[in-house]
Amino acid sequence: MAHNAPRPGRAPSTSRHELERICLDLFTHQGFEETSIEDIAAAAGIGRRTFFRYFPSKNDVVWGDFDDALGEFEAWFLRCPDDIPLMTAIRRGVVAFNTYDPANEPSHRSRMSLILNTDALQAHSTLRYGEWRRIVTRFAARRMGCQPEDLLPRVIGHLTLGASLAAYEQWLAEDGSDFLTHLNTALSVLDESWVLGASGTHR
Repeated sequence: MAHNAPRPGRAPSTSRHELERICLDLFTHQGFEETSIEDIAAAAGIGRRTFFRYFPSKNDVVWGDFDDALGEFEAWFLRCPDDIPLMTAIRRGVVAFNTYDPANEPSHRSRMSLILNTDALQAHSTLRYGEWRRIVTRFAARRMGCQPEDLLPRVIGHLTLGASLAAYEQWLAEDGSDFLTHLNTALSVLDESWVLGASGTHR
């Protein structure tokens, strides 16, 4: 990704998307912790206060439109037909959530590298991924006829998140590899027969 942030002092015409691009560029080239809000504002040609009109914090920039995507993720499971087996449905939902325009791959790779490898983002990441995991857990509980607080839905939520993160780690480690191939392979470990054997209430 080319370092092409605007020069300080340019007329402010920044959108949320453009500010996010500038931030990711700065974080990638000079480090997340080393980049201040003042650095971002100068690169974008905006005031410091204007930054906070777009994002609550520097941490939130890295996650982009994750909150909106979570709403779509849950909606996908609410629409999912009941005749699709539980683990197949989860795999399809997770793949749909992680499918992106190939033109965005460089920025997506930068974003995920920051999320997975920046110590300062780990606490924030735990909160964000907790929300993601609970969507899977709630879906599993509905299908299994139990509560999200029960053990097996919790396990499925954690396993699904772990498999997805492992796929991202492998993708980042292998330049030129296909992320969705890694994701499908990782999620295939979560076998439907295990769930059927673990709970007689599964449907």
